[in-house]
Amino acid sequence: QVQLVESGGGLVQAGGSLQLSCAASGRTSAIDAMGWFRQALGKEREEREFVAAINWSGGRSLYADSVKGRFTTSRDNAKNAVFLQMNSLKPEDTAIYYCAAQEGPIATQQYEYHYWGQGTQVTVSS
Repeated sequence: QVQLVESGGGLVQAGGSLQLSCAASGRTSAIDAMGWFRQALGKEREEREFVAAINWSGGRSLYADSVKGRFTTSRDNAKNAVFLQMNSLKPEDTAIYYCAAQEGPIATQQYEYHYWGQGTQVTVSS
């Protein structure tokens, strides 16, 4: 089993920045990729939106078009952690952000991820 804990969420004004962290523990050797998803208020779990993903070993990353150029994901293998640097935040970025881990290649669909954190709230005021 893999446990994931997100941190770094909060309230920020539009145009501001936040960095989210996700610490992995447990059977981290099984992780091949990490992803970030978000769930806006009123959306169901099945409607979580893909944000970004990174390959655990090679550093390859993918981004949703809505965040490309504003968000950057990175990893620190020594600390078993991934990060999501969010710049130029917009009110529509407001959501609960989840990190997820999987034992397969980098992916954008939430059903491909085996492990999930509890989420951290990000609120962007206009």
